Amino acid sequence: MSLNLPIKEWWTAKEIADAGLPDMPQTQQGTDSLAKKQDWRGHPQFARRREGRGGGWEYHWRLFPARAQRVLIERANPPEAPKPRQDREEVWAWFDALPESVKDKAKRSLRIVQEVEALAPAVTKFVAVGMIARQHHIADRTVWNWFERVEGVDPADRLPYLAPRHRASLPKGQKVEAAPEFYAFLKVNFLRLEGPGFSQCWRDAKALCEANGQPWLEEQTARRWLNKTVSRIEQVFAREGMKGLRQVFPPQIRDRSTMSAMDMVNADCHKIDVFVWWPGYAKPIRPQLIVFQDIYSGKILSWAIDTDPNKVAVMQSFMKMLKDFGIPGHCLFDNGMEFANKDMTGGAKHRFRFKISDDEPVGILGMLGIGMSFATPAHGQAKPIERAFGDFANDIAKDPRFAGAYTGRRVDAKPENYMSKAIELETFIAVVEERIAEHNARDGRRSHTAQGRSLDETFAESYARTPIRPATEEQLRLCLMAQYVRPLNKKNGQITLYKNFYWSEWMSEIAGRKVTARFNPEDLHEGAYIYSMAGEYLGYAECRQKSEFRDLASAKAAAKEWARRRKQYQSMLKEQRPISISDLAAALDARPKAAPVAPEAKVVKLDRLAQIELRKKGGGLVQPALPVPDTSRDAELAVLQFPAPAAAPKRDPDVERFWRMIEIEARMTAGEDIPAADAEFWGRIKDHPVYLAQREVYDRFGAVAIG
Repeated sequence: MSLNLPIKEWWTAKEIADAGLPDMPQTQQGTDSLAKKQDWRGHPQFARRREGRGGGWEYHWRLFPARAQRVLIERANPPEAPKPRQDREEVWAWFDALPESVKDKAKRSLRIVQEVEALAPAVTKFVAVGMIARQHHIADRTVWNWFERVEGVDPADRLPYLAPRHRASLPKGQKVEAAPEFYAFLKVNFLRLEGPGFSQCWRDAKALCEANGQPWLEEQTARRWLNKTVSRIEQVFAREGMKGLRQVFPPQIRDRSTMSAMDMVNADCHKIDVFVWWPGYAKPIRPQLIVFQDIYSGKILSWAIDTDPNKVAVMQSFMKMLKDFGIPGHCLFDNGMEFANKDMTGGAKHRFRFKISDDEPVGILGMLGIGMSFATPAHGQAKPIERAFGDFANDIAKDPRFAGAYTGRRVDAKPENYMSKAIELETFIAVVEERIAEHNARDGRRSHTAQGRSLDETFAESYARTPIRPATEEQLRLCLMAQYVRPLNKKNGQITLYKNFYWSEWMSEIAGRKVTARFNPEDLHEGAYIYSMAGEYLGYAECRQKSEFRDLASAKAAAKEWARRRKQYQSMLKEQRPISISDLAAALDARPKAAPVAPEAKVVKLDRLAQIELRKKGGGLVQPALPVPDTSRDAELAVLQFPAPAAAPKRDPDVERFWRMIEIEARMTAGEDIPAADAEFWGRIKDHPVYLAQREVYDRFGAVAIG
């Protein structure tokens, strides 16, 4: 054996003890005792006096036991590094595609390896392999082979390496190639918003390639190619659009801990899944809740009930919040028309509803100095109140007192007692008030601000140390007012609203000016409050004829990041579509159309009932002659006067199979040639329990008993 590196030849007793070699003593005294016992000094070529200070004896490594010599050789010449194993992801992907029976064999091998490792510390690995192998009735060499396969493999990744290799080879990559047109057709057809199924897209691309004599891929190979070429995000964006793209990225996490009570509120509408008798309606309806919620604590501050979302109900709920808790700093509204009404948001530059005109009056929010923003349309994550509405759908709608009036959350999820009952409005309001109070008072809230407390406690703790702007009587009154921009009469300053005339003496001084009139839409005779276009109160006219959550920097950064993502995936998607969908449609239309080929009948099926009747009479299997139609005038009149007989009802499949068997057996008896399909059918059905039972009934009672 040739050595690449020299081995230390001469060793003192102390060096031998410190080397920790197998079958060698671990102390200097033990080594001296072993040398004396085996007479090492009796071999002059392998033992010598040590030169230098201290003296003593040195021994050649050839005197050491065989195992110790092997260890010294391995230390001087370490084994070559093993070849790198295949990537763990590829091995797991290969293993996942194996049959379940092969996977079970790998699991059994892994259990045996683990049993050996558990037993080895007690009896050595060599003995453990023999004991476990005999216990499972396998050869020792098999177990050692399994250990070689998993040598250096993480225990969590051993399973695929123990799978039998004779079942399949590891993936070697795609060998089959298709025409570039096949890839283009497949991509442009599959990556579109209609979301067609992959199988149909593959069939279309295959048909086009077959028509042009071009190669194509099998369906599973094509599917793997597409998933490898086009990322999942690109596929979702191409097939589901912006909505799907938003869902593949986690939502922005907003921190409320730096806010305080009444710093920001949000409002939305929720349709209760309960039938209620509403005054003036002939049928029960599902009322709407208009709710304002404090974002910091999650507490429901105010609510109103109406038949549908409207600005009057919004104003009532908003006024109640102002009266009970004061003026909030900011309002986050749903994108509905009821919240974007001009009485509320007049003059706001950023809203999704209505156009802003120069004559638009300042809304209540602008007059009170309340900031406003609108949630992204069709994006429930932008509104924290949706979490509370989820509780309402269970706690309120499914209250025991509403049993029988619950409608179900969806049209296709109605309870069996649907619309068996409706609730009186007074009862409904009382239960809603009770449940909302319970919602606010419930302990154990897990939000960052509540930390186990109730919403009431969280709100009260912050509300007590937060400067609050109370609402004045005038501000509360404005919440009930509708507003319209009207020019005053040029001569006397009078204003007309819904055919009612409003005027006070001071209005003559500003005749002809354009003003904003605020009034109670529920009582037009109450009078109007006149404001300038800038929102300044001018006077009363009598009716004369009866972020941090909203942090701007983070919001802009989030919007900028979203715009970047949108442009990125739009560009990537454009590259993934080498041709347009119109080009694909034109290619499909240009394919040569094959004429349909009508199948040619090989066997003529005779009338089964006629054959059976003839067989019963002993007349053989002669086909009866067809009746000659009557062409006389009487027959023609009969056809004109009477409708055609109704089509015979469809027979039971078991009966059809029985009569087919009778027909085949009749042809066999007559010595006719039986087609292969009929012969296979007869051989498959002749011992079937249903047929045997039918045959017994037929032989005893005749054809009438079968039907």
